Amino acid sequence: MNSNRAYYIGEIKDFIEQSNSYILGELAKNNKFDLSEEQRNTWQQEISLLKNILKDIRGTIVFEYNIPRIGKRIDVVLLINSVAYIIEFKCGEYYYNSYAIEQVMDYALDLKYFHKESHNLTLVPILIATNAPAVKNEFKLYDDNVFMPILCNSKTINEELLKLLKKEVNNEKEINPYSWIESDYSPTPTIIEAAQALYNNHSVVNISRNDAGAKNLHETANAIDEIINNSKAKKQKSICFITGVPGAGKTLAGLNIACNRHIFEEKEHAVFLSGNGPLVEVLQEALARDELERTGIRKGEALRKTKSFIQIIHHFRDDAIRNTKAPLEKVIIFDEAQRAWDKQKTSKFMQKEKGVANFNKSEPEFLIEVMDRHQDWAVIICLVGGGQEINEGEAGLQEWFNALNNRFSNWNVYLSNMIEDSEYCPSGNLNDQLKNLKYSFNDKLHLNVSMRSFRSEKLADFVKALLDVNIETAKSIYKELMDRYPIVLTRDLEKAKQWVKSKARGTERYGIIASSGAKRLRKEGIWVQNKVNAVNWFLNGKTDVRSSYYLEETATEFDIQGLELDFSIVAWDANFGFEGGKFTYHFFKGNKWENINKESDRNYLKNAYRVLLTRARQGMVIYVPLGDINDWTRRPSYYNGIYNYLRNIGIRTLDEQENELFDINESHLVNE
Repeated sequence: MNSNRAYYIGEIKDFIEQSNSYILGELAKNNKFDLSEEQRNTWQQEISLLKNILKDIRGTIVFEYNIPRIGKRIDVVLLINSVAYIIEFKCGEYYYNSYAIEQVMDYALDLKYFHKESHNLTLVPILIATNAPAVKNEFKLYDDNVFMPILCNSKTINEELLKLLKKEVNNEKEINPYSWIESDYSPTPTIIEAAQALYNNHSVVNISRNDAGAKNLHETANAIDEIINNSKAKKQKSICFITGVPGAGKTLAGLNIACNRHIFEEKEHAVFLSGNGPLVEVLQEALARDELERTGIRKGEALRKTKSFIQIIHHFRDDAIRNTKAPLEKVIIFDEAQRAWDKQKTSKFMQKEKGVANFNKSEPEFLIEVMDRHQDWAVIICLVGGGQEINEGEAGLQEWFNALNNRFSNWNVYLSNMIEDSEYCPSGNLNDQLKNLKYSFNDKLHLNVSMRSFRSEKLADFVKALLDVNIETAKSIYKELMDRYPIVLTRDLEKAKQWVKSKARGTERYGIIASSGAKRLRKEGIWVQNKVNAVNWFLNGKTDVRSSYYLEETATEFDIQGLELDFSIVAWDANFGFEGGKFTYHFFKGNKWENINKESDRNYLKNAYRVLLTRARQGMVIYVPLGDINDWTRRPSYYNGIYNYLRNIGIRTLDEQENELFDINESHLVNE
């Protein structure tokens, strides 16, 4: 059987009969990269070892099966009866390294989540470290029919595989190897994985889901391409507003545009701009690390390249002040455009921090002005999140429309058909703001389904209902969520930590997040005023005390907006309480809580919790402290209101789900 999904596919009986040199030749022929002597020797060891252990076994063997989402290949997959055995070889290795165990588990989970023909299969991840000592494996099966990784060396793999083959792990029909190999693959990558894939010239179609319920990112990309090409051909200037619910793929869409329109030979440079410092730093570092691993390029050179592709908006702005010529870029993508600074904040910052006298423009006005310097054409793409303004001076869309009306009415304006929604345009007077502009609506510019959580597309709707105190709607959505996307509640922080650790497998990432105003959580060991290093927190591994895995440092809404975890602990403080059927708004000053009365500041706090509650891809535990009757800044009544409200919505406590949520359910242990 031939397929571009793998280097070699065959019946096991044929594999046994074929010569080692023939199989090696097939692997080499289908390998698109330079074949090193080390890789050749590794394949030879794998072929010899597998021939010895598969002599009397029937099924299909697959070498180097492609996992598009993470740009990796599984060493070997065995399709036997109704089980897929996922094998990672570490030839010559004397230890079962944790990274290798996580690697093979990641492969199995990737297939389980995103590979259609694997959804209902039993998957067995096996790590073979050829020279490692023998270990006693516990044959444990998680409730999604994925085994805990099996650890073997070159001598024990035969015995362990025979044990596995004897187990009645499920009663599904035998795997059709052709259907499995050519199965639809519909991934939902993290923004970091997506950035790496796009940077390596993968298509957005290949790294994103395409199920009927999700907005097709490819359609949005095509709509933007059409606008850019039209602007270029007619020598016009255009600005586009792409909207989307939290996690819908706005940043992914923006990165895709930046990659596709970074055409140096046509002098069509594009850049992805963001005012979100942590997001930019994490993506720049992730791309540099990935290129360093793939190519061996010097780290400094890799970082220099990534910084030309993804930039912090303030650096772009500062360069435009120093140089009054048109910028190199003809296409700029501005992430979280609703968070652009208003005139007051921008002017104050530029005059005080940058020494620019008489600066009197908002960030949107200055950005359009810079792109308007081009004599022929230019395009600005604004990515707009609903209810995402989380800081003072973040203007929403009002400043963009003000700038267009006042100074740039010659620009073509392309709008999402959802731009009038109150979450995107709270002022509600969009018609007045657009009446003097050349504008058109396009439904392809709205992404309406959250893709952050591949387990549930309705998370954003649930959070909106929760924050809007729409209790019946929140209850209804929670009932739909609970089986696929666990949201649980606890008043015990240690139990919350145990829960995320027990849920996460492989390199699935977890961490503690809280509002930047949650200052009395410090008594609980959650100190939001201690600034985290986002690069270390999001990218470093489980052995690094600075990483999210250690559950020591807490990320706030400013650190995590635009990024994500697999499982989160959302720590809830008294700054956003609940009393008398509505939320209460407070900030901690000196040694006491004070009321927040300004409506815009209340919205910033509400949106901060919206960000926190939509960061997890697979599930979250909400931690509400008990409070302390002896501490008047942490009175139990401050916390009981929010706890009771969340319980009233129907959110289960950890104690109610303890048997289901902690450790592996005994009914899924496979007896020897």
